[in-house]
Amino acid sequence: MCYEVDAWIVEVMSIATPPRGAPARIRTTPTDATRAASCPDAPARHRRTVDWRIRFAVLSLVWGFSFLLIKVGTGAFAPFQVTLGRLFFGTAVLAVAIAVRRDRLPRGLHTWVHLAVAAFLLNALPFSLFAYAELTIPSTLAGICNATSPLWGMALSLVALSEDRPTRRRVAGLGIGFLGVLTVLGAWQGFSGLDVRGTSMALLASLSYPVGWIYVRRTLAGTGYSNLSLTGTQLGLAMVQLAIVTPLFTSFPGSFPVVPLLAVVALGALGTGFALLMQYGLVVEVGPTTAQMVTYFIPVIATAAGVALLDEPLSWNTPVGALIVLAGAALTQSRARAARPVRPEPADGGGEGSGSGQP
Repeated sequence: MCYEVDAWIVEVMSIATPPRGAPARIRTTPTDATRAASCPDAPARHRRTVDWRIRFAVLSLVWGFSFLLIKVGTGAFAPFQVTLGRLFFGTAVLAVAIAVRRDRLPRGLHTWVHLAVAAFLLNALPFSLFAYAELTIPSTLAGICNATSPLWGMALSLVALSEDRPTRRRVAGLGIGFLGVLTVLGAWQGFSGLDVRGTSMALLASLSYPVGWIYVRRTLAGTGYSNLSLTGTQLGLAMVQLAIVTPLFTSFPGSFPVVPLLAVVALGALGTGFALLMQYGLVVEVGPTTAQMVTYFIPVIATAAGVALLDEPLSWNTPVGALIVLAGAALTQSRARAARPVRPEPADGGGEGSGSGQP
């Protein structure tokens, strides 16, 4: 559910982790201009009929409305059923894309096991947690909790990724971001009126994404498969996981109300499958630095949609806290500039990413 996630995964999945004992390579974050210079034929190969700014806006809307769709879906179906339907329709979209492009699926038990773990951490677990969370918390709060994912990611990367060195700016961003979380939750009121269980589930879902990203980076970097193939396989494995779990905890729906059913279909086909294709296209065209900016529009759109269409209550501390969270998240994503231009490593060798942290 976080869009900063996909851009980061697309970038790091192309960087193979050096073997133990090998000299560590300095990791730099090339600018979009540097990427374009290193791949002069990219614009010709990826020329679009629709301007990238329009697609960026559409992607922001699709992911921002995902929390509303989850809320509507759980109004008639069990959370596990909503998640299963979401994964089914999302996988169907990516399966069609894989067939059209004639991409080869990953091979080898080792790769499939790692993809299964990634499917659990990046899809099955967070999707289910958000669905359960929205049984008791507003979709607006779920969308803001989702925005904390970069904060969790930065905190975890400092521990798990030795090459990701902290800077004063990023540490400050971490502190500011969690101050924003406390503002959203109304800490000065003793968290009065807050559903602790639902909020904890939403925050745990946001934490699950960076845990999954780090796992993907450690295990699936440099596999040689395309991002589409890895992502499609991962979603399919997550769907299988939910297909096994759902019948154990839910009964078959007695009815299929039209509006909630359409919400689940849209959540899967648009919010998961189509959005991933669009997001990867943006990364290729304008680079991950620009594409990941979609992250900062998602909670704004989620809040506006929840208030306008679901009549969810909105107190002053919710939007103020959300802005503080986004400011902190932006600081945690900032990196020091390289001393001199460095030619980026090719991004097609390791597949551009298998994880999806979309809402």
